[in-house]
Amino acid sequence: MNKDILICGVGGQGTVLASKIIAAAAMDEGSPVHSAETIGMAQRGGSVTSHVRIGPDAASPLIPFGGADLLLAFEPAEAVRNLRYLRKGGTAVVNTSPVRPVTESLKSSGYDGREMVAYLREKCPCIFVDGDAVCRPLGSAKFLNIVLLGAAAGAGLLGISTETVMERIARQVPPRFLEANRAAFLAGLEIGGANRP
Repeated sequence: MNKDILICGVGGQGTVLASKIIAAAAMDEGSPVHSAETIGMAQRGGSVTSHVRIGPDAASPLIPFGGADLLLAFEPAEAVRNLRYLRKGGTAVVNTSPVRPVTESLKSSGYDGREMVAYLREKCPCIFVDGDAVCRPLGSAKFLNIVLLGAAAGAGLLGISTETVMERIARQVPPRFLEANRAAFLAGLEIGGANRP
């Protein structure tokens, strides 16, 4: 199996943890994996991208433009910014809740993510997740990464069994947060299953 997954978001959303879970879960199932992150100004809300390439066909860790099977986007503007990586016929799983840049507090631009979501809807097959609504009952937006992983798994887009991903989550997250992460993954599974392409 060969699968190229580009994960994008902003600093603090857990994109790197999500990429590590995907890569480790794929290796748990015996697949070779290449991965790389571009972190930049992540601690200040800057762009973060992770490339995860699963399977024997990957010669390097970086996905070429037009090569990703899945775009896992934690923020709508980041989804648009990284859309050029998605292959024709690929699918995007996108959090519709925007992360407003710091400059928004200086001068309101009115950014609410809706224009980005409308653009994405026209450009590619998408599964949209209202991250704020799904994470509210979980008590923290920090579970968004696991919700989006669940949505991708539920839609059959990861190429990894849900059991393997859940086992890997149990090994990667601190024990005190395990139950909340399980709940987040199951919430995402339900969304992905209901929107399976």
